[in-house]
Amino acid sequence: MFDPSSIIVGLEIGTSKICAVVGELNANNVLNIIGVGQARSRGVRKGEIADGAKAEEDVRNAIVEAEQMSNAEIRSVYLAVTGNHIRGFNNHGTHPVVSEDREINEEDVQDVVKNAKAINLPQDHNVVHAIRQHFMVDGQSGIQNPVGMFGAKVEVDVHVIHGHVNRLKNGLRAVKSLQLETDDVVFSGLASSLALLSNEQKELGALVIDIGGGTTEYIVYSDGIIKHTGVLAVGGDHISNDLAYGLKISLGRAEQLKLEHGSAILDAAVKGQTITPPNELGLPLKTVNLEHLRRIMALRLEEMFEIIEQELSALGLLNYLRCGVFITGGGARIPEIQKLAEHVFQLPASIGKANSISGLKSALDQPEFATAIGLVKFGSFQQKRKPVGSIKDGFVKSFTEMFKR
Repeated sequence: MFDPSSIIVGLEIGTSKICAVVGELNANNVLNIIGVGQARSRGVRKGEIADGAKAEEDVRNAIVEAEQMSNAEIRSVYLAVTGNHIRGFNNHGTHPVVSEDREINEEDVQDVVKNAKAINLPQDHNVVHAIRQHFMVDGQSGIQNPVGMFGAKVEVDVHVIHGHVNRLKNGLRAVKSLQLETDDVVFSGLASSLALLSNEQKELGALVIDIGGGTTEYIVYSDGIIKHTGVLAVGGDHISNDLAYGLKISLGRAEQLKLEHGSAILDAAVKGQTITPPNELGLPLKTVNLEHLRRIMALRLEEMFEIIEQELSALGLLNYLRCGVFITGGGARIPEIQKLAEHVFQLPASIGKANSISGLKSALDQPEFATAIGLVKFGSFQQKRKPVGSIKDGFVKSFTEMFKR
């Protein structure tokens, strides 16, 4: 058994699967993936829990499998959150330096960040992340850490990610029902980017697109900081639905055809080709036009990419993506998905793989595990910064108090 204080667990309650990844932070602060557990997801729709009982059972199965593989007892998790209620935007905060010598201290930094977070959100929304971008002191910009500098006014730019309180609480409830603690909640897109991108790639500029079963998250980095985040309530399941409707076949068969014969690009070579999948019990054989199948897939995927491209183009962010586009999630397995992304964004595209982490290669090479691996990496950053005896604060603390009441 491992020392419980060295164990970090990431839990993703996704539309297609529940995934728990166990990491160990050794004495040298090196992160090692030691276990993975997964279960088919039955109670989640578009990234949000729709059937609490089924979701809790599936989470339990994934946690048990992760414990058995890692030979570790799981007591708490970092939980991924997503859904079309999640929003991200940039905000600005200012704070006057009132000390007699005008030297900026840590308290001034906390106050200016607090001011930047004091925004008029909808009453039923709560801040999930307020991520610092850059500080300014008396008009001097691009400052990473103003502590120790002298100035009359300190300012900060932050990227704020927020979501609907009650919809976020559903995931926390599922974790709590298993007698587990939630260390923190993390936006799925942020977690995926932490697993995939190096510091150099964040500096040069990169777009990460995570195509899941029910949602697609995207996040933009430039100059080492987060510039933009977003969620589309569309994923791989919607492609299967399109195929079932367009080809007049069952949803199960559509999913099978998507996996076995799908592509993100309509190749002229398939014109006129047909396929005859194995007969389903009690149903007559049905020949499927391969060209139609791939056209349906290509149009849906192209539409998804175009929505993201138009949004980033309007914000003037595409010119800053010198490292291009990184695609992850289950949708990254669709053949030719890179070519389609390169066509739409006019940028180099690649399938993202976890970096700067050691351990189970079978998990690290799978795009489906990027979010859960990123959660473990997020947790390792928190562990390194956490003073002994510290307590949870902010978002999770407020929900913990709600549950107690």
